[in-house]
Amino acid sequence: MKIYGLVGKNIDYSFSRNYFNDKFKKSDINCVYENFDLNSIDEFDMLFQTSNQISGLNVTIPYKETVLPHLDGLDSDAKRIGAVNTIKIQNGKRIGFNTDHFGFTESLRPCLNIGHKKALILGTGGASKAVAFALSNLRIPFTFVSRSPRNNNAFSYKELTVEHIKSHQIIINCTPLGTHPNTELCPPIPYDGLTKKHLVYDLIYNPSKTRFLNYGSKVGATVLNGLKMLELQAEKSWKIWNT
Repeated sequence: MKIYGLVGKNIDYSFSRNYFNDKFKKSDINCVYENFDLNSIDEFDMLFQTSNQISGLNVTIPYKETVLPHLDGLDSDAKRIGAVNTIKIQNGKRIGFNTDHFGFTESLRPCLNIGHKKALILGTGGASKAVAFALSNLRIPFTFVSRSPRNNNAFSYKELTVEHIKSHQIIINCTPLGTHPNTELCPPIPYDGLTKKHLVYDLIYNPSKTRFLNYGSKVGATVLNGLKMLELQAEKSWKIWNT
């Protein structure tokens, strides 16, 4: 039996295991999808010592970047993004891909309008890199927001103002703040700048409506969570594993 799975930390909440196992059952596919909860990325190589049936993996927080040295190669998009969320095992080689940018693009595209001219990306982890790649392809200028900005294309949370929020009509949360069970948390931005013209996107999907998204809903903004993105990237992963 082929084994697929998710590599991450504290991932009991994960969408992927139920999604794929339901898919396998409905389609009568003789595969299983497991969670591989690692305390450290140093445990990654041990997965392949305990099983030679692993055919593909997804990768989530906090290992989308730190897994790179454990791979034998990257496809061109993953190389440009600098983060991996999908690994194909072929002829004993581990090849990294990124399907996050595809899922994000195709979930965002139907909601875009002519007024969505600039974006703020909250967070600078692996997911934010895929989002930045997607926005570049969509020709939407963006600026990162980080606790410790590392370049000129970033604000710190402390310097972010209401005017910054007003002038960036797409706000994307790529941080884990607000994920179950810590649902009271949200990124520390000046929410007073949000208007009904904004598109507020949270990559979090559990809960389905985070505190971050609630701020957008209160002013009539378009709000999206990460569930559709996850479904799209999961199907893209499945195609990669089977081609």
